[in-house]
Amino acid sequence: NEVQVGNAIRRAIKEGIVTREEIFVVSKLWVQDMTDEETAAKAIDTSLSNLGLDYIDLYLEHQAMGDYFAAWRAMEKAYKAGKLKAIGVANFFPDILCNFCETVEITPAVNQVEFNPFFTQETALENMKNYGVQPMAWSPLAEGKHGIFSDPELTKIAEKYGKTAAQVALRWNTQRGVVIIPKSSNPARMAQNLDIWDFTLTDEEMAAVSAKDIGHSEIINHFDPAVVKMILGMKIHE
Repeated sequence: NEVQVGNAIRRAIKEGIVTREEIFVVSKLWVQDMTDEETAAKAIDTSLSNLGLDYIDLYLEHQAMGDYFAAWRAMEKAYKAGKLKAIGVANFFPDILCNFCETVEITPAVNQVEFNPFFTQETALENMKNYGVQPMAWSPLAEGKHGIFSDPELTKIAEKYGKTAAQVALRWNTQRGVVIIPKSSNPARMAQNLDIWDFTLTDEEMAAVSAKDIGHSEIINHFDPAVVKMILGMKIHE
């Protein structure tokens, strides 16, 4: 959706709603373009062109697939050239991130992975902190699975603070040092997602939320060869 986002940004700036400096734009390099450094560099320029911007605030490698080391070198060059203000990765599991951080010139600023009460990824979180990589949660509300919005234990904690179960789940992640990007098209829900900074969960409450972990994702299985082939076959930058 880079073209649509770019159109909206230009319109908002033209109408005086925001300045470029007041917004933080994030986009991604898709894995099918990670065949060599040149194709990755072209994909970065395509993202800039689609957005109509001189720079992107944060650019992420979407998966550790294809020649992601060559793609990272292209991203490092774009970072040094000022085209990308920060570069990071997504869906890099602990062993992959460890090897990556020990190998590349510029350590990723961010690793965006699935973090929610049902997939807590404690080892991944600790590994990111060890390397100074900022954890970012996609699907912090588990796409609504496991009845998260009406979960009895989350609801009980929420009632104590005058909040919702969803707000408790979001607050839990932020207290772990995780950046959250909950998705919603509902303005009221968007406001609720922001309204999580006036309460703090106790250690016991944090542990109770973490205890819901089932140890794996129920959204996508990155270890399934069929999923890997499916992802590699998607043509995003074309």
